[in-house]
Amino acid sequence: MSTALNRLGALEAARKLQRRELTAVQLVRACFARIEQRENTIHAWTALQKQAALDHAEALDRGALRGPLHGLPLGVKDLFDTADLPTRYGSPIYERHRPGLDAAAVALCRHAGAVVIGKTVTTEFATYQAGPTRNPRNEAYTPGGSSSGSAAAVADDMVPFALGSQTAGSIIRPASYCGIVGFKPTFGAIPRAGVKSLAESLDTVGGFARSVPDVALFASVLMRDPRMLELSYDAKPRIGMYRSLQWRHAQSETKEAFAQAAATLARAGAHVEEVPLPPEDCMLVQLHADVMAFEASQSLAYERLEHAGQLSAKIQAVLEAGAQITAEEHIKNLERAADSRARVDQWFDKYDILLAPSASGEAPFADLGTGDPQFSRAWTLFGLPCLNLPFATGPQGLPVGLQLIGRRHDDYRTLSIAAWVHERLLAAREPDIGASDMWPRG
Repeated sequence: MSTALNRLGALEAARKLQRRELTAVQLVRACFARIEQRENTIHAWTALQKQAALDHAEALDRGALRGPLHGLPLGVKDLFDTADLPTRYGSPIYERHRPGLDAAAVALCRHAGAVVIGKTVTTEFATYQAGPTRNPRNEAYTPGGSSSGSAAAVADDMVPFALGSQTAGSIIRPASYCGIVGFKPTFGAIPRAGVKSLAESLDTVGGFARSVPDVALFASVLMRDPRMLELSYDAKPRIGMYRSLQWRHAQSETKEAFAQAAATLARAGAHVEEVPLPPEDCMLVQLHADVMAFEASQSLAYERLEHAGQLSAKIQAVLEAGAQITAEEHIKNLERAADSRARVDQWFDKYDILLAPSASGEAPFADLGTGDPQFSRAWTLFGLPCLNLPFATGPQGLPVGLQLIGRRHDDYRTLSIAAWVHERLLAAREPDIGASDMWPRG
């Protein structure tokens, strides 16, 4: 049975487009057909531009190949400025905001041939106030945040890849909840120009796709690293299994997936070893929260001081807490973070990658919020490259992911090892199906 065009992974679709076996118009039409079928249920988008996207796709089909993303439909988180679409940052303050320029990441994707379909839902300024988006695996549950719409759109086969950002757990957690691959690269590896700032020391641009090679495809463009088009890893990785001191918050499905992954990878020949839990790690979650709150109170000073009445109670609490932290305290927090990061960096002399929980468990019900980012805060604080690898299911039949963490500025090797790891996890879990087929769709 042939695969519906909208369900093609980004890399497979790109290859067909490069060989002219598939037209950009055909692929864009297939994606819009899926959006029209499901958007009233999933609510992944804040703005769509069907005719403009089709016109762009038609022009691509008539012309020469533009680049690695030629003809691929793209969803853009509504935290990124776009010259041709409204950018609201998830806030009523910016209801009529129309930037004059594209964010750098959007411009790079367009230059490489991507077709921007529309803007995806973000939580309010990429924090905690949920938008309307629902989890495509079960609409009663949250897709996670803050990159809610991007994760849901990719998971529901509306687009093959989408841009997101992470300041705490805004890529890894929604990827885990929705059952797709999410990639947060090394801090600063992808330009943030034109992305609404929340915390200068933490904000990181990344995105979502349905496989590790698929996220590597867009990373090759955004990070200007063509090696990522051909991931290769032939060794047996040294894997540090890191539960973290938040392990007490992990639900049974996460603990089971963690144990299964360790056993599976050991059988595949990897050297698997549990990483000791240093007692000083107990402060990392709060340390990240304090750094984020201080910097958010600075970055969102205009909104906090001039439009407080249009901010949710959740973000007001964060900004008020941040405003109580002094510059001296913030500098000390950054120094503590640097000391902890130096210690963690030494772990990569012993391990090629770390494997840790992506989230406490399955997605919570939508009315309970977007979930807790506690299992991602430390890795974001350290600026390390991270991926969510969809692997298991929980008691409600929802996805459960594991988080792979690599050495700073070693993103290519991290992605290559991630592809090795994910292939073996999926082969052991579901030998006859791929990652995009692990859960039913509507």
